[in-house]
Amino acid sequence: MSNVQTAPAVRAPLFTNRELVRLLWPLVIEQTLAMLVGMSDTVMVSSVGEAAISGVSLVDMINNLIINVFAALATGGAVVTSQFLGARRPAEASRSAGQLVTLSALLGTGVAALCLLLREPLLRLFFGTITDDVMREALIYFTITGLSYPFLALYNAGAAIFRSVGNSAVSMKVSLLMNVTNIAGNALCVFVLKMGTAGVAVPTLFSRAMGAAIILYLAAVHHDNPARITWAGVRRLEAGMARNILYIGIPSALENSLFQLGRVLVVSMISLFGTVHISANAVANNLDGLGCIIGQAMGLAMITVVGRCVGAGDLDQAARYTRKLLLWDYIAQGLGNAAIVVFLPQLLGLYTLSGETRALAMLLVQIHAGCAILLWPAGFVLPNALRAANDVRFTMLTSVLSMAVWRLGFSYILCVQMGMGAIGVWIAMVVDWVCRVACFAARFLRGAWRKKAQAKAS
Repeated sequence: MSNVQTAPAVRAPLFTNRELVRLLWPLVIEQTLAMLVGMSDTVMVSSVGEAAISGVSLVDMINNLIINVFAALATGGAVVTSQFLGARRPAEASRSAGQLVTLSALLGTGVAALCLLLREPLLRLFFGTITDDVMREALIYFTITGLSYPFLALYNAGAAIFRSVGNSAVSMKVSLLMNVTNIAGNALCVFVLKMGTAGVAVPTLFSRAMGAAIILYLAAVHHDNPARITWAGVRRLEAGMARNILYIGIPSALENSLFQLGRVLVVSMISLFGTVHISANAVANNLDGLGCIIGQAMGLAMITVVGRCVGAGDLDQAARYTRKLLLWDYIAQGLGNAAIVVFLPQLLGLYTLSGETRALAMLLVQIHAGCAILLWPAGFVLPNALRAANDVRFTMLTSVLSMAVWRLGFSYILCVQMGMGAIGVWIAMVVDWVCRVACFAARFLRGAWRKKAQAKAS
């Protein structure tokens, strides 16, 4: 059980609008930078050929699965740390931050070792039908990026610590340095050194190692950080504190990893239709990410804000801030996705694509952007409020079952059985979104999450 105790109800607002904006804008910039790096990888490697695009995009499906596992663990640490800060218990917040770093180091190292040992069997398991040239490029990219997993896990831990205390500007600045280094490295390695697929992987490894070292150093020496990490908090695992983090982190990791595994499986269905469908899917995923930047940032902010309210024992404020941030997200994401549809021809012009690939990518982006305006915030931002209130099992079960029944099941029917290829997968994705929105909205409106928050805090 959590050590967080319910504090007396706090009547004054825990966050002003100015404080929310100060928390949000660095997160938006950080998510934008991360998305631009992903786009730059695809844009630059497209000059090498469509086999390279396909190989990188397939490995990135596995990489995204790993990234989401690390992010889930960081979410567990952020929730626990935010709740301790809301309860005005900075010593426990600092200890939880240290434990998050230790757990992240162990997880990152273990996952890297496993993936490097099994990289070829994993690629053949998920994408066994791809051509030899695509497999060759995928192996190069997977080997190099796999070495970066421990650094990525540690960077996520450090960023989560700063977000928990409301200082997202620090992680934004480190992210800026990382991503500028990565993009410059991509340009040098691809266009000057002619390293091909390796040219977008080596800068990723270097920038993640640099980012992890910098953000952990700052988390240790930032004296105005109430959740500052110390050697005493990092050097050994504390069963109770680790259990608190894993209570949130394990269900979130299972949810995120199974969700990403589902995406890998549907891409394996798409791979049956050849390089055009694989490449169009990769480009569409890149561009669709632009429309989700603010939503991703809002989801991270939701963890900090709602977690702080729950730690302070003020669930009414948790509900009010959830509604406010969700409204802001609907407005911002609506405008962003509308802009993507308007400027889609120009955005696709950034990629070196055949006419058939370009036309398919355009249709996929239109499906995503049009439906995301109505469905994405409630389907992917709202559940972070539930997680911050300790309602993690419901979000996990909803996400996993919706993915298995709707996205995977319908993808098989529409993509494989009916021969619709990537278009069938994206239609199934929208059906999955509708299910998620219905379940999460009902859960929030009925107030069942309040019982979870109160039970865990007692």
